[in-house]
Order: sequence, then C-alpha cells, then structure tokens
Amino acid sequence: MDDFMRAAFKEARLGAEEGGVPIGAALVDGDSLVATGRNRRLQDTAPVMHAEINCLYNAGKTIQDFGGMTLYSTLMPCYMCAGAVLQFGITKVVTAESKTANEGFEMMVRHGVEVIDLDLDEAKSLLGEFIRTKPHQWHSHPPK
Repeated sequence: MDDFMRAAFKEARLGAEEGGVPIGAALVDGDSLVATGRNRRLQDTAPVMHAEINCLYNAGKTIQDFGGMTLYSTLMPCYMCAGAVLQFGITKVVTAESKTANEGFEMMVRHGVEVIDLDLDEAKSLLGEFIRTKPHQWHSHPPK
C-alpha cells in the first residue's frame, strides 16, 4: 500500500471515529497529495457527501483543474462519484476494494478511466465491521 492509499485509509478511520461510514479518499497530482476527504453522509446529514465528493470539494478550495489526476478511494466509487471522476477529467482511480460495492467500475472504464482494484482485506474488514454493527445506517443509503 502506498502513501496515497494510506492517506485515504486515515480519512476512513477518522470517519469511523466520528460515527460515520468508514470510507476515505485522496486526490493525487503526479507525486503530490492534493486533498483528502471522507464519507460525511451521517456526520453532516448530507446524502451526497461521499468520500470522493468530500475529497473533490476539499481540493476545489485551492485548485480548479482536476484533469489527469488520480483518485484513491477505500471503496470502488458509486455511480455519483464515478460521474464526478468523469466530469472533472480524473484519468485514474485506485480503489482498495470492490467486493462491497462496484457499480461505478464499468462506467469509468467505458469512458477511458484506468481503474485499479487493490483488493485489500483491510478495506473489506473496515467497512464490513461498520455494516455488521450499524446495518441500519448502511442500508438506509447503500450503493445501488
């Protein structure tokens, strides 16, 4: 696992500590970390504040052009987040796992985004624990 995925995991753990869904993201430009974010759906009562969206929101405070960048996420992006990847010209997505959810994969690949699934047990375990202990919060807004 590289430093960028570690940054995404750090965000996921912070989200868990806040009582939120433990999914994190990091946006990278070349060898530089641009921004990080975490799923804030529960903390902010904001159904669209997925980790990837929160990360892009945070990045947008200092930059306007995301073209050619890489997005790291601890979970395969959903349709909404995959759409944001396409909308902002992100060319590569590195995900920690796609077993729990993978609906955005085909959409991104179909539009030329390179998608790498690291299939990390740590990611499956982190989110799996949340789903086991808080199924009502996961199932109130699960990926489609």
